[in-house]
Amino acid sequence: MMSNSGINSQNGTGGSSHVNGPFQIPATLNPQAQGCVAAPPGFPTMSPSKASLLPDQDYYTPRPYQSAPPRVSLYHSPSSSSVPSRPPEGPLQPFSPAKPAVHNHRVPLSPPLQSSPIVPVSNSLSQHHQQPRTGDPYMDNQVTPSSNPGFSQPSMAYSSGNVTPPSFCNALQSSGPPPAPAGNILMPVPRRIPTAHDITRAPTSSDQHEMGTMTGPYPPQPGQMNKKASTAYPSLVPGYQSMLGTPQTLPMHPLTQPYSSLPQQYCQPSVGPAQLSPTMSTLSLQSQTSEALRVMNLLQERTLLPPGPIPAPTPCLPQDLQKLNCSPEVFRSTLTSIPQTQSLLNKAKLPLGLLLHPFKDLSLPVVTSSTIVRCRSCRTYINPFVSFLDQRRWKCNLCYRVNDVPEEFMYNPVSKSYGEPHKRPEVQNATIEFIAPSEYMLRPPQPAVYLFLLDVSHNAVETGYLDVVCQSLLENLNSLPGDTRTKIGFVTFDSMIHFYNLQDGLSQPQMLIVSDLEDIFLPTPDSLLVNLSECKELVRDLLKSLPQMFTKTMETHSALGPALQAAFKLMSPTGGRVTVFQTQLPNLGVGALKSREDPNQRASAKDVQHLSPATDFYKKLALDCSGQQVAVDLFLLSAQYCDLATLGCISRYSAGSVYFYPSYHSQHNPAQTERFQKDLKRYLTRKIGFEAVMRIRCTKGLSIHTFHGNFFVRSTDLLSLPNVNPDAGFAVQMSIEENLMDMQVVSFQAALLYTSSKGERRIRVHTMCLPVVNSMSDIFAGADVQAIIGLLASMAVDRSVTASLSDARDAMTNAAIDSLMSYRTSVLTMQQPGLLAPACLCLFPLYILALLKQKAFRTGTSTRLDDRVFAMCQLKYQPLAYLMPMIHPSLYRLDDLTDEGALNVSDCTIPQPRMLQLTVEKLSRDGAFLMDTGSDLYLWVGRNCNPSFLSQVLGVQNYVNVPLNMNLLPELDTAESTRTRAFIGWLKEQRPFYPVLHIIRDESPHKTSFMQNMIEDRTESALSYYEFLLHVQQQVSK
Repeated sequence: MMSNSGINSQNGTGGSSHVNGPFQIPATLNPQAQGCVAAPPGFPTMSPSKASLLPDQDYYTPRPYQSAPPRVSLYHSPSSSSVPSRPPEGPLQPFSPAKPAVHNHRVPLSPPLQSSPIVPVSNSLSQHHQQPRTGDPYMDNQVTPSSNPGFSQPSMAYSSGNVTPPSFCNALQSSGPPPAPAGNILMPVPRRIPTAHDITRAPTSSDQHEMGTMTGPYPPQPGQMNKKASTAYPSLVPGYQSMLGTPQTLPMHPLTQPYSSLPQQYCQPSVGPAQLSPTMSTLSLQSQTSEALRVMNLLQERTLLPPGPIPAPTPCLPQDLQKLNCSPEVFRSTLTSIPQTQSLLNKAKLPLGLLLHPFKDLSLPVVTSSTIVRCRSCRTYINPFVSFLDQRRWKCNLCYRVNDVPEEFMYNPVSKSYGEPHKRPEVQNATIEFIAPSEYMLRPPQPAVYLFLLDVSHNAVETGYLDVVCQSLLENLNSLPGDTRTKIGFVTFDSMIHFYNLQDGLSQPQMLIVSDLEDIFLPTPDSLLVNLSECKELVRDLLKSLPQMFTKTMETHSALGPALQAAFKLMSPTGGRVTVFQTQLPNLGVGALKSREDPNQRASAKDVQHLSPATDFYKKLALDCSGQQVAVDLFLLSAQYCDLATLGCISRYSAGSVYFYPSYHSQHNPAQTERFQKDLKRYLTRKIGFEAVMRIRCTKGLSIHTFHGNFFVRSTDLLSLPNVNPDAGFAVQMSIEENLMDMQVVSFQAALLYTSSKGERRIRVHTMCLPVVNSMSDIFAGADVQAIIGLLASMAVDRSVTASLSDARDAMTNAAIDSLMSYRTSVLTMQQPGLLAPACLCLFPLYILALLKQKAFRTGTSTRLDDRVFAMCQLKYQPLAYLMPMIHPSLYRLDDLTDEGALNVSDCTIPQPRMLQLTVEKLSRDGAFLMDTGSDLYLWVGRNCNPSFLSQVLGVQNYVNVPLNMNLLPELDTAESTRTRAFIGWLKEQRPFYPVLHIIRDESPHKTSFMQNMIEDRTESALSYYEFLLHVQQQVSK
């Protein structure tokens, strides 16, 4: 029996130690995440007043919308430096640490201050280790845990793995008077009002929890745990040398050839970061930033949207460095110019953070070498931004340690020359992938293992989803990523659990039923997961018969919890991926849930309830899955409330994905069925990485304090990703812990170690370099407004769950107000009337308003609870490129498409119509307009639309003949049809998920959804864009 006690709570059920990792090192985890606490007495809750998204240890009172309630901030600064405060508008409250409530974890980067209380913790990871898991000797230096009993490893909560230094308040989680601006978040003007939201955290135990321990661990150094994350660690021997001694050279074609010439005379490569002082000191940013800083009066500018997609800003770096920089599609910073100090960042009121898309489908160089060159101190991988002091020495661009160049690295396999290490592929590419040698493994790489968990209750069978799943699997069985070792298994469930024996030699699949939900066991453990290539015919037979096996079932119960426990037992020995299909609220066995949604409150303007999980069962089970390298992906197909806020935890903490299809029915909702089919095909055939970990490093002086995405945080800068897929995005909040006065540039490096579906251990490394500046104008000139919005959206989701939706909304509004106030007071030399903003931030208020009207945060509009929670999941999980259309949709006019300015993609002409403002003013009844919301495409046809468009594109003679539920464009042999289909097809290809096309007219049921996305227009419950600008101006001018 797998009892609930076997999954020790991550949310505060105890503080027992456990054995973790292949070498059984005791570790302790915090039971409580950083708490969300109520506002202290005397502080009213926020009404329509401002809140801010930036963290800081300096606090302030809010400026009001109308009155002066306490300010809410999404940001808390790790900095403890004082910031000039303005006179408080509310009563000053003494600071008093409050007992943390259960919610989002922030894993600390540094140990707590001596005065900080240390909370005991517990963890359930690795309680069911059956064999050593693949570790991470390659990802970092080994640091053994400090003997100080106060150090313990907190667990991660919600979808952000939060790594917060004890001095941080959880920006997006405070529910009372907000902290003052932190340098790394959009912060309001600071005011010194301490709050009870400073939750101190116990630090992590160190890296023994990352990867198991390598042989010959290093003893802890005095004060070792006080090292800041991502700064220089004590000098350590590289992990691969400490494990297996001197590695033997692996065969590599160029290296097997004897060197035919003597070492060439060393020529200093082009300037690197270490030699930039003269270059950077004379580099004038003015020529590159004049356009970004162009002053705009937002109240007078009616057309701010550019005609096409907004490119990411280019960092102000010397050309030879910039051409080597990482692509913004993979690695993007909210500020492309990093402030020298935290106080300067605080003053700017802008958030500092990174947005990553680390496993994006890319064509990238792959290096096979027996020696992977890394800094011996901080373990940074050699990259284009290191400096070669001479032919035999290089300086790390993160910790500045001087390292020796290995002999093998002297040979360049591309040019087949010797003596030019700075021309190696590793030093010429900011994104590169290594095939890891055996020294980077603690066990043989796992095979690809896929387990499908299917709901077969009466409700599930009625939806017809089972036919779609089985048919899709039959069509794509040969395309599942893997090799000859790939394993597959199936489990179905209703009020009982059904296993399927697929052992080679059977004439047909054998069903095995377990009815005891209190004591789940595996009836034949060795034949439930079978080799796909050996048992493919049995698998096909099962998939063909499965839809008919339950057609007459009247079983209405769903025992999802016990089924997941069975899946965990089945997958634990190997790790792999569990795919769950669920169609109703689980109502039987452990993990059973009850409906918490009140349909009458869907349109309430008050705070939304039940955004947090109803039980921690799914979270605790997910953490155990993560410990065994098992990820759980959830497909939720239901017309009824399913409590996604609770069920989503099984994917959030195991690095899985969540797919949601409301009102799914294969017959009654063909558009959803088409979306499900397309998504499922992509899901089954896309690239996948197993037993992965990702570490983010940054230059000494910078540190990480919060992660966002789906994962579990093993240590301050290490994410556990049992599965990683090319559609997953992550966000990181940063702070400046030490002044960067002596630096001209800083660097960030993300290293993702994973096992490919072919059984190769690989390391994908992305490195980004950014300039350091010391003026407010340069900071603002480098602001990346879309990256800022992406980070703020993740922070606001955390705030909604840990505090309240109204706090999150107020904080987002304050983010715009405070940044523009800072710009007005610190950058503008001449004060002018109006709402002034630099050109690079001119869309900031518009994007904030779009977030306020987005399904995740809107109020006063009927929104199902599951729809709202799924929108929040997407904001936390989607890469920025896919996220922006969900926040601010794009609107185009299609009835007058031409080839002027068109793109040529694979010999196909793609028209590029101009993007229009999201207001009904831009619509006309004689046109046709396409809105791209990311997950849906709406083609609105005006009542007086040009008859030629109706006939040559839609294939109808007049407006009345346009069907009310039309989802496909006919393939007509006309130029207009070709252009329209080419453009819509091109939009669909820009994302990995499948957007459904809805062709609508005034009487169509989707007309409401189309109009709700007109962000610039006023509704009964929300301001228009112009009214919002007036409100922001009123606050900025105070």
